[in-house]
Amino acid sequence: MKVTKSDKELLLLLQKDDRVAFYNIYERYSKRLYWFVLQYVKLDADAEEIVQEVFLKIWEKRKTIDVFSSFKSFLFTVAYNATISLLRKRVTENKYLDHLQSIQKATQTTDSTDELYFNELNDKLKSLLNELSPRQKEIYLLSREEGLTHEQISKKLNVSVNTVKKHMSNTVSFLKLHLNNGLFISVLFIYLFVL
Repeated sequence: MKVTKSDKELLLLLQKDDRVAFYNIYERYSKRLYWFVLQYVKLDADAEEIVQEVFLKIWEKRKTIDVFSSFKSFLFTVAYNATISLLRKRVTENKYLDHLQSIQKATQTTDSTDELYFNELNDKLKSLLNELSPRQKEIYLLSREEGLTHEQISKKLNVSVNTVKKHMSNTVSFLKLHLNNGLFISVLFIYLFVL
């Protein structure tokens, strides 16, 4: 009978450059990551590229991965961030704009409780954005919804890059202060526990 190693055991081996452990982690998670990413990018080639990128990052960071925290959450966070980065890149190429906006508006789920959580978060976020100064709100939306860099926003609004950074920093701090962290995390990782 084959004994399956836990994630922690595999990560400890991976930190010692064990390629078999890396292969086992890849075999355990690659298909789940692929389907997770495909929900957002819709193209097989993009999903495959992101999965490869995620596992490349895992290999590069193998020495610093915390074996005592949830590896699955870490892995899916890396995948989610890589997916959003790709979609933002596509937006700047005038592709996938509608698709990115739909992801930001609602994460599709069959569970009505999860939809309620998302709607609550979305309503709270809209309400909080309305409490910002007009300039802060404009900069935040240009960054988060249009995917512009600080430099691009600076040129568009004719302000310094430092002004953009200051507004973004203040806005993010304000949102973190007022958003319920648990609600945000539960919406962000809704698929982690369904896959």
